[in-house]
Amino acid sequence: MEFTSTYDKAKKLLEKMSVDEKIYQLSAQMIFSVNSDYEQNRDHRQGNYRNPGHFMHYEREQPASAKEVAERINLDVRLTMDAHPNAIPPIEHGEALHGAQWGMATCFPQPIGMASTFDDDLIGRVANAIGKECAAVGVRQVLSPVVNITRDCRWGRTMEGFGEDVLLTSNMGAAMCRGLQDNGVIATPKHFADNYSHGGRDSNYSETSERTMREVYLKPFEKCVKDGGAQSIMAAYNAWDGIPCSSNRRLLTDILRNEWGFDGFAVSDYGGVEGVHAVHHLTDSEWRAEAECIKSGLEINLPQSSYEKIKRAYDEGAITDEDIDRAVLRVLKVKYDIGLMDDPFVDPDAASKIVRCDEHKSLALECARSSIVLLRNNGALPLHRDRVKRIAVFGASAKDVPVGKNYSGPYGRTWESEDAKTPLQYLSEYLDGYAEVIFAEDENIPDIAKICDAAIYFTTQIEGEGMDRSDIRLPKNVKKRQEDENAIIVGKYEIEVTVDQEQSIRKMCSANSNSIVVLLGGSPVDMTAWMDDCNAIVEAWYPGEQGARAITEILFGDINPSGKLPITFPRNVGQLPLFYSAKPSGRGKGYIENDGSPLYPFGYGLSYTKFAFANFGKSADDKGVTLSLSVENVGAFDGAELLQVYVSGRNCDVVMPSKELKAYKRIFVPRGEVKTVELQLTHEAFCYYDRNMKYGMHDGDYKLIIGTSCEDVVYTAEASVRSGRINLVG
Repeated sequence: MEFTSTYDKAKKLLEKMSVDEKIYQLSAQMIFSVNSDYEQNRDHRQGNYRNPGHFMHYEREQPASAKEVAERINLDVRLTMDAHPNAIPPIEHGEALHGAQWGMATCFPQPIGMASTFDDDLIGRVANAIGKECAAVGVRQVLSPVVNITRDCRWGRTMEGFGEDVLLTSNMGAAMCRGLQDNGVIATPKHFADNYSHGGRDSNYSETSERTMREVYLKPFEKCVKDGGAQSIMAAYNAWDGIPCSSNRRLLTDILRNEWGFDGFAVSDYGGVEGVHAVHHLTDSEWRAEAECIKSGLEINLPQSSYEKIKRAYDEGAITDEDIDRAVLRVLKVKYDIGLMDDPFVDPDAASKIVRCDEHKSLALECARSSIVLLRNNGALPLHRDRVKRIAVFGASAKDVPVGKNYSGPYGRTWESEDAKTPLQYLSEYLDGYAEVIFAEDENIPDIAKICDAAIYFTTQIEGEGMDRSDIRLPKNVKKRQEDENAIIVGKYEIEVTVDQEQSIRKMCSANSNSIVVLLGGSPVDMTAWMDDCNAIVEAWYPGEQGARAITEILFGDINPSGKLPITFPRNVGQLPLFYSAKPSGRGKGYIENDGSPLYPFGYGLSYTKFAFANFGKSADDKGVTLSLSVENVGAFDGAELLQVYVSGRNCDVVMPSKELKAYKRIFVPRGEVKTVELQLTHEAFCYYDRNMKYGMHDGDYKLIIGTSCEDVVYTAEASVRSGRINLVG
């Protein structure tokens, strides 16, 4: 009999397996030391491994090549298949937050920078390249993308996500999932579902209401499943509604599977199952925690073996054959879905040709160029290569490749490549023959800055997993960080700041009227102490391996900045949490010190050119509303503008956000040219949960707003919904 569907194939295989074989399909292993005894220490009965490539570069003079990683993973797969009566290959997993993290693969901008592009197609192509570089060495599952909504930038992992907006995060997450899975790599959106709490504290207990969970935090995961085709989901460490996410049947079964139709498998965050017992104290033992998780809809406990605990739960009757079969069937089906069962090995020679190929490095540059946001410009930018003779560069980050330390590079080693430049290196090469570039320590700023035609300060932020912040100013005089919670992934890494960066920037601005600050970081900072003295501020985020080139090209006008903020920049920490789509307060939103408005609003970003908007139009049909306008570049530079459509609801069944992003389009217009743009609002733009928590296009009146940020409006229109029909007003 020939089995045509992956489900049928998986079911037939399941029938041949013993209980022990099945349990091993739900267990995993991670070994840090990849030396000559690695194969002896590996239990090749496990069904899931943290790929050994991630650990191969530690304590070596040179990092392992793509070919070496592929060969090691091939060996892992072969020995595992040899250890199985049914020759089932394992899933080799890893990270791919902004590049394939098994080694020195192409390093793209951190996700917060990707989000600044507002370009779903570009991010889809980035994900496709990452997927190719994972698949090339045999990594077939990645624990990304992060689609948690960031509404409090004190969260140390802000850089890992796509910002504060539901639509943008949903679209970016789905694009990442599609790009990865087009290459047979399982995407694993995380952390399901509400991953931080009051004060931006990671993994703290969630007090989020059912309404807010549905309206905000679940939506990106839903889109990743329904539109992105995600084949796995990672549960969060924390608990929601009294139950840890790893054992939360409401999340993992009722919503994820029964409502959304998810047919993949769920995994724990590293140690999340153990946390049900040891952290949340929901059970009196780890084996009971394992049983709780499996029965609730979590299949795999990462990263270490849980065979003994699952077997104990089975022997004690806490889980049944039916529970095990259901979980294993889901895992086997995905193994068939991605082609792993039919083609488990890779070509090591081909891997070397794919990883960091010219096409992927060019894509990293394109993404970096589109991600950088110009926040302030009082005429300092762009600089002119033929007009400056001496440029001062300050800040320790000028000497680092700007990839960010979070999820960049393999275990125990930062990301590196001979052809990746630091900002100082690229500036020096770019200006060779034109100008002298002088780097100086902060203590020498007054003397050096005043003798230069321009001065640039590259900032340093301390953030990342396990590094939540209570102060969002630029860090100063900070001792080296100790190992944090992320050490299990990347090994111990240290960041220190030995100066007062705010004071250094003020000294630079005082000594040189042509002073520029380049923010290198993954989250907003409080700039109020120094920004008024500064002529230009550039938010570069962590722009990746090609970031130094992109920064330089934007500083000198070779590239026109076009990035837009995917997250609100507060004036100070006292305004947090702060996000543009808040619901009405009922009594104003100001403070004694300020009116509650942000420093820079969501969607904001300057350009070197100017755009004029005209010929506004609107129409409605059964599919929704179409808004149209012409965009003319009336400035001196070619450039891209981001048109954003917000919807503000009133007279609805429930209180609505002040405004919400419902459509956006990035449009490139050469100088002197005019382009016509259409922006589509589908029925989804007018749907909400009514007071009975029923989702649909309920009655309401709406203001439709086209802007270049959530605050900069160029056109408005009115619409209403009655009895399921959209009507334009006026």
